Amino acid sequence: MCWKGKRMETAFDFKTILQKVKAGQSAAWKVCVDGVTYTRNFLPRERLIVLGGGHIAQPLCHFAADLGFAVTVVDDRIAFANHARFPEAEQVICNAFPAAIRCLQVQQGDYIAIITRGHKHDAICLRELLLGTMPRYLGMIGSKRRTTGLLHLLEQEGFDRKQLDFIETPIGLNIGALTKEEIAIAIAAQLVQYRRKDTDRRAKHLILLNEDIDFSVLELLADDSVKKAVLLVCETDGSTPVKSGAMMAIDENFRPFGSIGGGCGESAAMLEAFDLLGSGKRKYITVDMSNDVAEEEGMVCGGQMKIFIADL
Repeated sequence: MCWKGKRMETAFDFKTILQKVKAGQSAAWKVCVDGVTYTRNFLPRERLIVLGGGHIAQPLCHFAADLGFAVTVVDDRIAFANHARFPEAEQVICNAFPAAIRCLQVQQGDYIAIITRGHKHDAICLRELLLGTMPRYLGMIGSKRRTTGLLHLLEQEGFDRKQLDFIETPIGLNIGALTKEEIAIAIAAQLVQYRRKDTDRRAKHLILLNEDIDFSVLELLADDSVKKAVLLVCETDGSTPVKSGAMMAIDENFRPFGSIGGGCGESAAMLEAFDLLGSGKRKYITVDMSNDVAEEEGMVCGGQMKIFIADL
């Protein structure tokens, strides 16, 4: 879609986008607003493979799922590998670790946390993993002394030192974690660190930062039988509740799908979108959260959001 001044060409193909992301493929929506073309990518959820279903795995699965990872948990004990124990996991596998790893067919974009119940099982997992494709992230739990010894053993067995040096061990960021929940948070923080290594943080970048997939939003936008409007944050400036790429939709009953940050700013944008329903029009607005009125209304952020709104 391209819009400059009062001229606009429309190309809202949300059906194709929905089909692609449901098939596990990436998709993109290009939006040209006032002569500037933005790209809103839709990327499939990254896969986190948790090898070991012990006590740290439970909070890690919970935190990682909240962060948008598609979590797979593997353990060779049925008492530890079941969906009742890991309700947030997309997949729970009860099998020997080498067989499960081969079945999962590790890809370059995967994240893997080795948190098995002992040195022996860690080594079994690593031997299998190092024979295949190296993932984006590979971390292994254990003390510095124990993990250093294991890596030295694997090097003596002929495994590549560069691959061994790639492994984050002891796993997680060093935040002084002690409890299982704190250790899980340290691991989750390291996952985010790897995820965001190459993320451009400029608020006015043409590749929008938010790339997650909200199926409730896409399903509404792809439904030709319903009147709806789409709202997309194109740019942000200062402290805002969301980053560029955040999007939502409303239907003719003023029901919201997704969010662009909540609060008064979202409410104001929703009213603008509702006024457009049935008109076929598009517009963009700037929501200012730094003025005195915003402060009086309880907005805790102090920036601005440029929001594109379109009736579909």
